[in-house]
Amino acid sequence: MRSLALLILAALSAFAQERKLRIIAFGAHPDDCDIKFGGTAHKFAKAGHLVKFVSVTNGDAGHHEIGGGMLAKRRYAETQESARRVGIAEYEVFDNHDGELTPNVEVRRQVIRAIRKWNADIVIAPRPNDYHPDHRYTGVLVQDAAYMVVVPNVTPDVPPVANNPVFLYYQDGFQKPSPFRPDVVVALDDVWEAKVHALDAHTSQFYEWLPWVDHRLDQVPKDPSERKRWLSKMRVQPVSPEVRATLIRRYGPDRAAKIERVESFELCEYGRRPSLQELDKIFPK
Repeated sequence: MRSLALLILAALSAFAQERKLRIIAFGAHPDDCDIKFGGTAHKFAKAGHLVKFVSVTNGDAGHHEIGGGMLAKRRYAETQESARRVGIAEYEVFDNHDGELTPNVEVRRQVIRAIRKWNADIVIAPRPNDYHPDHRYTGVLVQDAAYMVVVPNVTPDVPPVANNPVFLYYQDGFQKPSPFRPDVVVALDDVWEAKVHALDAHTSQFYEWLPWVDHRLDQVPKDPSERKRWLSKMRVQPVSPEVRATLIRRYGPDRAAKIERVESFELCEYGRRPSLQELDKIFPK
């Protein structure tokens, strides 16, 4: 009997490991998820897991020459091309105005519905401290939804999730009220080109709006190949000592010393709180 029980436990463990995760990532604008999570999302998708990106605003203010419905339509098309390139299952854009997001109940309901409909195991969003109000309030909205996704009488038109997901934050460099803590780090050197290829789909942002607002529009190459190489260099961020320490824990000192491109995530105190060991198993290497 004991041998049979052990066999059953082993089979259940193998089943759990083979189960495909459902991951939903929220960003304030139609390129935010790609910037913060594109490489890890690609790795999850390659492993057969289902990944969805959500932009909480339609991005209709993020340009120096066009705006409104025309810009929103263009940016939506960019999200769909980016999703195709990075290999995720879906990229949804909520119809809320860029630059006017507030953490109100109606948008919270949109977030709750999206998490429930996706039946998410993992939810990722910005921390609620950032230079951009839309980024901050996206973090607040997802935090406010973290418990409510299991409450049947809240947004009752969509059934609650059976189990509270794991909630995590993207990496940022802000120090107040507290610095980012890299609980899990994913090496991207092997998928960096795939991430840049997805970012490249957001032409209105990476080759027009962001260079313009940073006063370096004249630096953007005209040739598509040169332009993508320029984008790749612009998007590499230094690996901090804290992130390097987590890399050493996950990959060992020899491999960690060679890793140059990463995405890092902090476990949120809301939702399910797995151990760091479980996080390391959940996230791809």
